[in-house]
Amino acid sequence: MSEYLSRGPGAEDRAGRLKVIIEKLAAGAPPSAVKKEFHDLIKDADASEVASLEQSLIEGGMPVEEVQRLCEVHADVFKAGLERGERADRMPGHPVHTYRAENVEARKRARALSLAAFAGGIPAVKAAMDGLRPIIVHYERKENQLFPYLERTGFTGPSKVMWGKHDEIRAAFRDLDAALGAGDVRSARAKARDLVRRVRMMIFMEERILLPNALKRLTDRDWAEVRRGEDAIGFAWVKPGARWDPALAVQAAGGGAYSNFDAALRTAAEAAAAKAGSETSEPEKPGGGAIALSTGSLPLDVLDRILKSLPVDVSFVDADDKVMYYSDSPHRVFPRSPGIIGRSVQNCHPHKSVAVVEKILESFKRKEKDKADFWIEMGGRFIVISYKPIYDDAGTYLGTLEMSWDATEVRGLTGQRRLLDW
Repeated sequence: MSEYLSRGPGAEDRAGRLKVIIEKLAAGAPPSAVKKEFHDLIKDADASEVASLEQSLIEGGMPVEEVQRLCEVHADVFKAGLERGERADRMPGHPVHTYRAENVEARKRARALSLAAFAGGIPAVKAAMDGLRPIIVHYERKENQLFPYLERTGFTGPSKVMWGKHDEIRAAFRDLDAALGAGDVRSARAKARDLVRRVRMMIFMEERILLPNALKRLTDRDWAEVRRGEDAIGFAWVKPGARWDPALAVQAAGGGAYSNFDAALRTAAEAAAAKAGSETSEPEKPGGGAIALSTGSLPLDVLDRILKSLPVDVSFVDADDKVMYYSDSPHRVFPRSPGIIGRSVQNCHPHKSVAVVEKILESFKRKEKDKADFWIEMGGRFIVISYKPIYDDAGTYLGTLEMSWDATEVRGLTGQRRLLDW
């Protein structure tokens, strides 16, 4: 909870205002009476903060039933916006609204870099470049979470063309880094201007081509799924607001889903009940609901946590080249999000790399090779990527396991350590 309350000077004030709204509802006020107050509360807050504020009130002793009524208010605010004719994509929280808000900030930072490139020295150009660098997260979210849903509609151009343009911008950052590192002011200014040009062109392509097409092709349910996976990648400079709720969007379209806040409240209530139960009941015996493995067995939740705790990121592509699994660890080397599940692995790479990916997979299917290893330097870290084919006992190809890990520390080890030294 503290991570949300410490985000800014308005967070504690929002917590107090939210408590007042809930108390009014508990006293019998209809949702319509506090709708404006709630709208004013959430317009500058992101969805996760509001949900966390609610949970903190429950943990502080407020009955779940009282907080639950806030879901009706959120639904009213959401529906009122749509009834006024407000486009969903212009409501804070919708993925397109977030992309546009990030582009507004990107324009400002690109202008700052342009000015630094005109007359600034090495420190000024570097500071402006670092200010623009979070745009890479914006691109990663497109690649991993938006593009998969567009591909399902047959709109594959972005992942084949735009991803390549993203890589050109990444290369432009690296080139500018190198010029700055060499202290070459003239070269740094030229490369900064090139970077600015590329970023501005990408903003134009997004707002004139990509996002309008995405709005035509994706349904409310699609956008809800896009939004639910965005947090796994992250955001550049801005956080999604709370007015557009993905689950409410599905519900409004006839999906019958609960709102995000309903889910958050149920989770909080279940967690509280589980905690209370654990204090009075017998501990569960290990092995319950276990999955039988070739040596021993493990409960499903334990197996999942083990995979996420490995120092190696793991992904699995099945025999049809579809991504079936990735270990969602907090220390991931490369970004992943739920949108890639079921996606053709060829579409998970920039177009220039697809031929190499297909060559690896074909060699595994024909049993010509039993591994493929790569290592790169990225952001000052030494990264190892390894591919291994998986076969059943009869030798039938089941798919390919991809493993990647940060081997920087291991690469630098010397001598021995035989005693624990923390």
